[in-house]
Amino acid sequence: MGTGRKSTSQESTNHVAVNSMKLAFIGAGNMAEAIVAGIVEKGVVDPGEVCVTDIDEDRLAHFVEQYGVGRSSGNSAAAAEADVVVLSVKPQVFPSVWPEIAAALKPDALVVSIMAGIPSAKIAGGRPLRVVRVMPNTPALVGAGAAGIAAGIFATAADLEIAKSLLGAVGVAVVVDEEQIDAVTALSGSGPAYVFYLLEAMLEAAGQMGLEPATARRLALATVAGAAKLMDESGEPADVLRRKVTSKGGTTEAAIGTMEERDVKKSVVAALLAAQARSKELACG
Repeated sequence: MGTGRKSTSQESTNHVAVNSMKLAFIGAGNMAEAIVAGIVEKGVVDPGEVCVTDIDEDRLAHFVEQYGVGRSSGNSAAAAEADVVVLSVKPQVFPSVWPEIAAALKPDALVVSIMAGIPSAKIAGGRPLRVVRVMPNTPALVGAGAAGIAAGIFATAADLEIAKSLLGAVGVAVVVDEEQIDAVTALSGSGPAYVFYLLEAMLEAAGQMGLEPATARRLALATVAGAAKLMDESGEPADVLRRKVTSKGGTTEAAIGTMEERDVKKSVVAALLAAQARSKELACG
């Protein structure tokens, strides 16, 4: 796992139920809202134990009204009270907001980062800070997310469970090594865009074939969702399921044959590798 066990005292402070902890969300963007909505709705934490900070007063008011959580315009004040600090700001904002937050943290605070491209070591900054990195994706906004979770060197198994409790409230949460976060970014972090791109093409073709937009949209969405559900529930590999629906000389074979001729699969593989490479570049930059 790449998780160091630097101190038995760190272990002993973390075996506490999430619902007894105070959480501070630094940044009130869409992903923070998805997580807050999920953990409040599912009773993972009491809304009174959650504080959200942001420079946008309207966003803070929305969080208070919609979810019953606390609000603060001061990052350091919120962090000073929190057992778990969730960094949900944009990566480019991190250098300007982190010093005051880091200085205010409780000695035993856990930091959960959903910022892309910022390694746990950079967040820790040479301190024995417990950091868990999370790479979520946008379907978390509808409770159907897929998140990779990775422990920094000082994070404990209990810390990973806390992060899984938070992200599990909005979808699937899978533990990976931090070295694999770039791959997770390429696969599931950016993955919804690939599916939307496919749907764009399917709907464009449907229009050219004369289908009404509303009808085409309904059929396309049901097809993508149904295919994913079939693969999930059957447990069969994608290539096996593809072959089962591809009859010799049939319409599906004509479609797949055209895709093979145009190297669609190779292009998709190359696209994911490009996303992984860019994620690594951003982490180094």
